[in-house]
Amino acid sequence: MTVFIQKGDAPLSARQATKRGMAFVASELALAGGRKGDEELLRVIPHENLPPRLAAVVHALGYVSYEAVALGWEADNAINQTNNMFNHQLVAYRAAQARLAQYRLADGRPEVTGEQRATDDQGVPVFDEATGDPVMETIVAQTAIDPIPAQVEQAVFDETTGEQIGAEMVANPAIARDDAERAQAQAVIDGMPVEVSAHAAAEEAAGP
Repeated sequence: MTVFIQKGDAPLSARQATKRGMAFVASELALAGGRKGDEELLRVIPHENLPPRLAAVVHALGYVSYEAVALGWEADNAINQTNNMFNHQLVAYRAAQARLAQYRLADGRPEVTGEQRATDDQGVPVFDEATGDPVMETIVAQTAIDPIPAQVEQAVFDETTGEQIGAEMVANPAIARDDAERAQAQAVIDGMPVEVSAHAAAEEAAGP
């Protein structure tokens, strides 16, 4: 085997990782001259009793015995498992960051404007005829969104007849859900190993 999962890769399920590991083992055995079924034979036959062909396979793998080969594969697999867990955590960390980047429903979001160079219908920059300076125009980079109501009306029903007898104002459940999701995302971020958050920060700084 070899280390085939690197930090930053797309995370694999346990089944995907196992299948990929088995494929790497089979590939290494084949490159060393092994045949289908040799792995099982190498596991059950003591090294001193290996026929010359299988002994040559072990030698081609670069080890003194199949036990040493298996220990090497086990060490590589431990690294693969660690890296795959890291990648699952990294995906969860990014998802939590994206969730917190969304505005809070109870607060809404403000309009954000910016300045950019004005252009004509053909996309050519426009300049002030008097000064020669480029003409600037204000653009809306982010539209404003009003906060949702803190309370909503909820129907009140008669417990005996089931008929609606009125209405009452209650806390908006959408705000409660939004705040709960944001708290959960923050908990994910707070609970992440420093190595994961540092990797995410380095990726963000590097850009696309």
